[in-house]
Amino acid sequence: MKATLAIVGRPNVGKSTLFNRLVGRQHAIVDDQPGVTRDRREGDASLAELRFRVIDTAGLEEAASGSLEDRMRRQTERAIDEADVTLLVIDARVGITPADKFFADQIRRAGAHVVVLANKCEGRAGASGLAEAWGLGLGDPVPISAVHGEGLVDLHDAILVAAEAVGVDVLDAPAESPDDANDDDEVEAPLDEDGNPIDVWQDEMSALPMRIAIVGRPNMGKSTLINKLIDEDRLLTGPEAGITRDAIELPFEWKGKPYKLVDTAGMRRRARISDKVEQLMVSDALRAIQYAHLCVLLIDSTEELHKQDLAIARWIAEEGRAIVIGANKWDAVRDKQAAVQRIDDRLETSLAQLRGVPVVSMSGLYGRGFDKMMKAANEMYGFWNTRISTGRINRWLEGMLEAHPPPLVEGRRLRIRYMTQIKTRPPTFALFVSRPADLPESYLRYLITGLRTDFGLWGIPVRMVMRKGENPYAHKARRR
Repeated sequence: MKATLAIVGRPNVGKSTLFNRLVGRQHAIVDDQPGVTRDRREGDASLAELRFRVIDTAGLEEAASGSLEDRMRRQTERAIDEADVTLLVIDARVGITPADKFFADQIRRAGAHVVVLANKCEGRAGASGLAEAWGLGLGDPVPISAVHGEGLVDLHDAILVAAEAVGVDVLDAPAESPDDANDDDEVEAPLDEDGNPIDVWQDEMSALPMRIAIVGRPNMGKSTLINKLIDEDRLLTGPEAGITRDAIELPFEWKGKPYKLVDTAGMRRRARISDKVEQLMVSDALRAIQYAHLCVLLIDSTEELHKQDLAIARWIAEEGRAIVIGANKWDAVRDKQAAVQRIDDRLETSLAQLRGVPVVSMSGLYGRGFDKMMKAANEMYGFWNTRISTGRINRWLEGMLEAHPPPLVEGRRLRIRYMTQIKTRPPTFALFVSRPADLPESYLRYLITGLRTDFGLWGIPVRMVMRKGENPYAHKARRR
């Protein structure tokens, strides 16, 4: 098991910047204004040959009991308890503040093994703050600059010494990458029953845990839902809108099967967003959708379906992700029959491209409807991974063309020669047409509707791309 390091400190000392530096990518939202990070965020980090898990935390602040800041602090305290080593970050340009001293004392009383990092030490501006850091009584401070990557050698040595002191291993060898394989060994791609190459990468990806992003407008109960699913008060919740900022990924198991849940920030209409941090929050949520396998879109079942709900659903479809709609707060709905009808009617008229998407009534607050939600998620994930053999798809195409031939263009009928599935996730098909630019959109819709009906592809994105030319496999048939 990897060693765990928690990055803590008062707001705006550069914790998230250091977190991003250690995990090797822009993973946490960073901004000059204090208090951007709220939930704990975890990632696999490396520094030279060191490998460890790192936790980014909210800024430590004194706050009234029960306030949002107090709840944030309790999350940070849990991270300290969970970690093997605590990295206490101070701003060397500002020097040691009363808040730094107060929380250094708290961490010392908690019995954590601490390494003090004097951040922002580039140039001479941090020299005085570095000297002051000795007064915290937590050992030699390590001068670093998370922004510029300075002092990483000293940080490496400090982590190694701290890990040895608490008896944890940080010298795990990195996993062999595909690039390490012998490029001279050519491996022939396996073929399907029709002689077409099988997408091995897609098959390997199918074996990975399903990544489920929980998305929706602000205050839809996304964090509450995840806390109930994992049976832990892991994410900050409360009546305040917009508590969640970073997209937080958490491991989760349901009936013995592993998943990954991703909590996301509430997504408002872009025209209403002027704050830079909120723009970053929405960008992070959109990135979570891009990397998800399936999205659970939470809506408020006590209200009319909002335009923004539909906009988010369209974003999900455009990214080609599978989707389940969770009608949350179902416990508060009085006329449940009317609510179901209202949601179905709006989806039918305003979300035709996802016709048949499952709508699951649920209550994240009381933990109801989770079995139905997970059953629907697994079903839609299966549809999203559908692969149809070339022979079967062309036999189906013959029937579709016979029932409704392509239209005439300039007195000549368009010819559709061949069709094949070129990828899954979502199902994507190539259609070989004599004049692709002239095939009307209505005919493509006819074919896609037929695919949905005959192959059970309702509720997921289905893509069709057109190609010009002859059947690329015709020469194989002639040789036979």
